[in-house]
Amino acid sequence: MPSTPPRRRAGRPPSRAARAQAALAAMAASRLPLAAGVVAVLVAVAALVLSLVPVGPAWLPGAGAVVVVGVYSWALAARTGGRPVVFGSLALALGVAVVVSDQPVLRTGAAVMTCVVAAVLAVMATVPAVTFLRAAREVVVAVLVAAVGALATVGFEPVITLARFEYATLGLAVLGAFGVVYRLGAGLHGLGRRGVVTVLVGAVVLALTLAYAELLRRYGTPGLVAALLDGVVWSREHLGAFPRPIESVLGIPAIAWGCHMRARRRQGWWVCAFGVAATAPVAQALLNPMVSLTECGLSVVYGVLVGLLIGFVVIRLDLRLTGPRGRRGRRAEEATAVRPEPRRTAALQ
Repeated sequence: MPSTPPRRRAGRPPSRAARAQAALAAMAASRLPLAAGVVAVLVAVAALVLSLVPVGPAWLPGAGAVVVVGVYSWALAARTGGRPVVFGSLALALGVAVVVSDQPVLRTGAAVMTCVVAAVLAVMATVPAVTFLRAAREVVVAVLVAAVGALATVGFEPVITLARFEYATLGLAVLGAFGVVYRLGAGLHGLGRRGVVTVLVGAVVLALTLAYAELLRRYGTPGLVAALLDGVVWSREHLGAFPRPIESVLGIPAIAWGCHMRARRRQGWWVCAFGVAATAPVAQALLNPMVSLTECGLSVVYGVLVGLLIGFVVIRLDLRLTGPRGRRGRRAEEATAVRPEPRRTAALQ
């Protein structure tokens, strides 16, 4: 008597949630969202630049700013392992509501959000750098990302007190960057003694820079203020601009040294977090109506050049204290600096 084959239980079709998750994973793995985001940002930048001329309809800067904040929110969520569809769509919807309502308070809030998102994304978009030249490249990438955020920030046409806006966005950007780095490093245990010292030194430099500027503005003696202003005036008259101290002294060196350190030790992320001290001022650069566009651009360029010089000195000191001596030793050290990280367009975790 022939034996009948055993019955097989019919496989259940995947649930709706599983199908949606698989679709999102496939979309994330493709290059289509990246290409669409790049094209959208380029179009938005063109619209924002035209609005600065000014050329075009009155709604042009608002539309460009909405597109940039939507794409940047998507990119930041994707880079940090979040939910890009949710946060990108939410930012886009809020931006449209702000522009349609045309309320000064909402425009100012949208400008703050745009500035902070651009500053944090500019730091998160960097990758490890084995050599100083590659670290300089990462500095340029971060500044360019923040510069697009500057166009979008001013595109919302906020009504602000400049000093308060600068302090608020810098503080939120610092908190956001350190929150992301804390999450990426799974807490403080990955810092180590060396990382703790680095973070403390960076925090002291940040606090001293902000405190010195505020104390000088409020309580500085006329002679000291006049002497410092003379230097600023001379730089503006002969060089066209004056670099912002917090960008030159802390932010740019932090990005350069942090990316260089990330190729060797994960503590470099904690150093990179201080890079918002450069990217936040860049994202705020166009808000001062008393400063021309040319002076804004030159100020950022001078800050990058001075900061890279300081970063080069810090990196050389770090290698001298921790690495092998001599050119051959440096080449051997660079060959072994292969700590892996995801590519620039992939999630960090």
